[in-house]
Amino acid sequence: MQKTTKQRLFYGAIFALLLVIEVLIALFSHNTFIRSYFGDVLVMPAMYFFLRMLFPNACRLLPLYLFLFAVLVEVGQYFDYVTLLGLSHIRFFRILLGTSFSWGDIACYAVGGVGCALFECYKSKIEKRLFS
Repeated sequence: MQKTTKQRLFYGAIFALLLVIEVLIALFSHNTFIRSYFGDVLVMPAMYFFLRMLFPNACRLLPLYLFLFAVLVEVGQYFDYVTLLGLSHIRFFRILLGTSFSWGDIACYAVGGVGCALFECYKSKIEKRLFS
């Protein structure tokens, strides 16, 4: 199996695990800390590993770009972009895109982004051990 295929499978497996954890948190967690903060921290690695699955050798600044994207989404929530896009009547989009701005969410995205950046720093060493 090629290195790139192994990378994609590895990143896809991590993404799938994070997605399952996010869904379980959304459906079953009634703990305010886990639902409000831990879930937001996990959003960044979930997006990171999803994109790494698609583009295993993309730019090293991916964690920064994802953080900026997350902040942009959060600013969009401040301006109620779900309503501006005409999607406020669809529950799925209200949940997916969010409806309320929070500095705490941005802080959680930063924590998740730092975790992704640390992974990015050690990615070549990790991949060398796993895929060589």
